[in-house]
Amino acid sequence: MDTFQKMKAFARVVEAGGFTAAAARLDLTAGQVSRAVTELEQRLRTRLLYRTTRKIVLTEAGKRYLHRCYQILDYVDEAEAEASNAHVLPSGRLRVHATASFGQHYVMPAVMRYQKRYPHVAVELTLSQHVPDLLEEGYDVSVQLSRTELPSSSSVAVRVGNSYSILCASPSYLADRGTPSSVAALADHTCLQTTSLTLPSSRWDLDGPNGREVFELHSSPFRVNIAEAMAFALRDGLGIGALPLWTALPWLRDGTLIRVLPTYRLSEMQIHALYPSREYLDAKIRSWIDFLRESVPQMIDDDEPATNIPRSH
Repeated sequence: MDTFQKMKAFARVVEAGGFTAAAARLDLTAGQVSRAVTELEQRLRTRLLYRTTRKIVLTEAGKRYLHRCYQILDYVDEAEAEASNAHVLPSGRLRVHATASFGQHYVMPAVMRYQKRYPHVAVELTLSQHVPDLLEEGYDVSVQLSRTELPSSSSVAVRVGNSYSILCASPSYLADRGTPSSVAALADHTCLQTTSLTLPSSRWDLDGPNGREVFELHSSPFRVNIAEAMAFALRDGLGIGALPLWTALPWLRDGTLIRVLPTYRLSEMQIHALYPSREYLDAKIRSWIDFLRESVPQMIDDDEPATNIPRSH
């Protein structure tokens, strides 16, 4: 029996007025309880109880020690209750990671709405292109994008939605070079390459009215690995390029960019929420993932430009 259990036995003996009654409360024998108190006294080198055949009496040292025991036992009870409530009531700090542009457009608004629903959760959001190690870097959830299912790992991945990329160009470029009306017509244009996790660098896989059509990118006068940088290049009339839907939307809405081949979309991406463990999942993590599954598809549907190409869910 460890020191904490011996302290509990001592407190129950005092409360019950004897070793036999305390043993019944603790589901132990009277001998085990008596031995626990004796070992506690030996460890402290102090008598805690005067024992007679009729009753037990606390010593002065025993009274002071009992007060401290109750404080410690209460702290442990509170800690256990708080930990147990973590599986029921979302509260505490939630550390979330998301890729920069997607996170800014979708995850940040989701965080603000989530905190209105769960005001006892403080969210710490990190936006970066870096894919973190959840355990080593201390994140509760990472929102990641991929063109295929994520490889198996120690983390649990929950799919929360889909999105895709579109082709864009500036009004000035299209006025000067014309607007392509088919995938084959892209061969007559300057096509810029984005090299990122969500876009293949060597080709565009375009899904449209005739199914999938592949356009090979043989050469490009400009290549960049960040979608926002590509948007600026397109704005300046360098050519036609692919942008994730969330990156393109603000530029499309203010007329800075125009969607090219609007009945086509490319590089459909899966959106996953990753968290370290499935067992004893904290309520704030579970509620955040459920909230993402509810809100992200709705935000993407609200943003999606009108098209006759059905989206897969």
